[in-house]
Amino acid sequence: MSHFETLEFQADGAVARIWLNRPEMRNAIDDVFIGELSAAFAQAEAAPQVRVVVVGARGPAFCAGANLNWMRKAAEYTEAQNLQDAGGLATMLQTLHHSSKPVVARIQGDVYAGGMGIVSACDIAISADTANYCLSEVKIGLIPATISPYVIRAMGARAAQRYFLTAERFTAAEAHRIGLVHEVVAAEALDAKVEDIVKSLAGAAPAALGECKRLLRDVTGQPITEELTRETVRRIAAIRATDEAREGLQSFLQKRKPSWLLPK
Repeated sequence: MSHFETLEFQADGAVARIWLNRPEMRNAIDDVFIGELSAAFAQAEAAPQVRVVVVGARGPAFCAGANLNWMRKAAEYTEAQNLQDAGGLATMLQTLHHSSKPVVARIQGDVYAGGMGIVSACDIAISADTANYCLSEVKIGLIPATISPYVIRAMGARAAQRYFLTAERFTAAEAHRIGLVHEVVAAEALDAKVEDIVKSLAGAAPAALGECKRLLRDVTGQPITEELTRETVRRIAAIRATDEAREGLQSFLQKRKPSWLLPK
């Protein structure tokens, strides 16, 4: 396993856990953090035994947005340097979002600015009831541009109109109401709820999970046309012909565990 400065990476059987680990900096984002998070996801993606990735954080905050020193440097960048710098964050979010393995956000504390992009790019987000959320960019003359495709998809355009423009801080309960997070639990119940979700994901067929993720990306927001209908028919027909689907059906009919749940 790689050594990281800003993260911890743990792989335990079917589950990889990535911990944001600069609590003294409230797990703020900078260029090192971006590169390491991309590398950690690539490592999880390449590990055949890993079926689920959990992103958590050490300390009181999940991710407080951009590191102030990084922002000071960026203020002196040329436009070309800013393009390259912003491209790194965009690539990291895309790597996370396009992981073939389900990604669960374990949110124990506050989520600001770029941290909102990380949460939104995860497939499932479980929040402690004490966490707060904020898209704070306009307060300092910026816009949440790079994270916007993920945040708008997660919370919806109408909620984004409010929180992008006002930069209000909002509660975990509000994050749940608008769809940014899937469930809110007491802080002491957070790990148990995350493990329930992980158990459900780890019990599913690995290739089917990856195809489900691709289906969601491709179908969400698309008009229901003849072309889309043909494509969905093609996809179910193709997956029915796979060894994994045949094994899943046979194990169901024979009332036994499928091969992907048997000890290696």
